[in-house]
Amino acid sequence: MREDYLRSHEVSSGDQEIDLILRPRSFADFHGQDKLKENLSVFVLAARQRNESMDHVLLHGPPGLGKTTFSHIVAAELDVDIKVTSGPILDKPADLAGLLSNLEARDVLFIDEIHRLNSTVEEYLYSAMEDFVIDILLDSGANAKSVRISISPFTLIGATTRSGLLTSPLRNRFGITSRLEYYTSDQLTQIVLRAAKLLKVSIHRDAAREIARRSRGTPRIAGNLLRRTRDFAQVKGKGIIDREMSEHSLAALEVDKSGLDEMDNRILRSIILKFSGGPVGLSTIATACSEEADTVEEVYEPFLIQEGYLERTPRGRKATSKAYQHLKIPQDGGKDGLSSSSLFDPLDR
Repeated sequence: MREDYLRSHEVSSGDQEIDLILRPRSFADFHGQDKLKENLSVFVLAARQRNESMDHVLLHGPPGLGKTTFSHIVAAELDVDIKVTSGPILDKPADLAGLLSNLEARDVLFIDEIHRLNSTVEEYLYSAMEDFVIDILLDSGANAKSVRISISPFTLIGATTRSGLLTSPLRNRFGITSRLEYYTSDQLTQIVLRAAKLLKVSIHRDAAREIARRSRGTPRIAGNLLRRTRDFAQVKGKGIIDREMSEHSLAALEVDKSGLDEMDNRILRSIILKFSGGPVGLSTIATACSEEADTVEEVYEPFLIQEGYLERTPRGRKATSKAYQHLKIPQDGGKDGLSSSSLFDPLDR
């Protein structure tokens, strides 16, 4: 499997510990997402004043923008405990029942990747969210009977990168629905400077700005790039991250000046050189780049589209003029490539 420092979800225990250290603990420590932060702080304060559980919250948006962090901050600001799980883990209703029955009044239950909940588990969640009760089926067959158990009022925070895959009944039960947006370079610069201070790393502001500029608007990527740059500064420098060291480190990590990494450029180059610039289907692109189609669609594509390198059309993906310019390929440079026909790609989407 290709090692990917920028987006890997399989992080080492050391990196997990660092993530916990760097994670903001309060709204005051959190840089960016100002509107969401302001709204959530109001909802939290109102719930505390009424001594009630806060309404259920759905956070959606690209990975790495702070959905998990916001859930922990909400729990901390409410002064309650938080239980953390994810959709794929909750395989049976009994798994959900065990979690819910152990919640204290006003506690927070955070479910990551909530769009991947088992449909049976999801149905059990409806009554828990609305009426704070769960129905347990005892025995089976002719002796089966249902027992209704009351649970403490709680706040469910669901996080998803694909809100469109949520069923309407589940989505409608969230009283607060918010989308997280990509961060500006200025916001990411502040995040990098704060992280460097916590890691006790000496960094120049212009170096922090360079890391931020190449972080694809994503704090998680900024944190990963900072840690890798720290490694280069420690081994190949004097332990200080200046502009020159940041540029050297980012070049070694194959992150270019526009924030595109090796896979981003491979995707664009494949579309231009192999498929005449498109349109071409998603699964064809994924095969050409030796990557999973879901990874291309969820991880790489949103940034490429937002930055204007790629566009979606009814017939498939197309490279834009900006992509040609970025790769220094003449606009007709893909004419000799393969056909963009989708005859062999019936499942493209």
